[in-house]
Amino acid sequence: MTSPRSIRFDNGVTERLASYVARHPGRSSSSVAAQLVDEGLRAEEHPGVIFRDGPIGRRATIVGGPDVWQVIQALRSARTSEPELDEHAVLDLVADNTGVAPRLVRTAVDYWAAYPLEIEALIEHADRVAAEHERASERRRGLLGA
Repeated sequence: MTSPRSIRFDNGVTERLASYVARHPGRSSSSVAAQLVDEGLRAEEHPGVIFRDGPIGRRATIVGGPDVWQVIQALRSARTSEPELDEHAVLDLVADNTGVAPRLVRTAVDYWAAYPLEIEALIEHADRVAAEHERASERRRGLLGA
């Protein structure tokens, strides 16, 4: 649900907003402003998380690192292959495997805990794409005999 608000922006902010909207057809100034405010509040709540455009749209990422969903996926993989590890050990393992500092792995976990539907949707999308690629690869091998 949305509720209308009247907000005044400095001229420079209004110009940058208009420029952003012009580069993103189909978006309105209102929807972009709402998105950027939401992202700014989320980044404030979760220091170390920023938002980045990409082929699947905007998504939460770790500063200087991978997307949050990728960290969560790596954490699940580590937990599956090393179920006996305690919390600190699994965080360290993921940090070693991803190059993301343990505190930022924790940041990704905290973001996922706050916004699980968003992150789970990205993981499901990645899993579907990986499965589609695997099926295509199997078809190629079947055709080419490799």
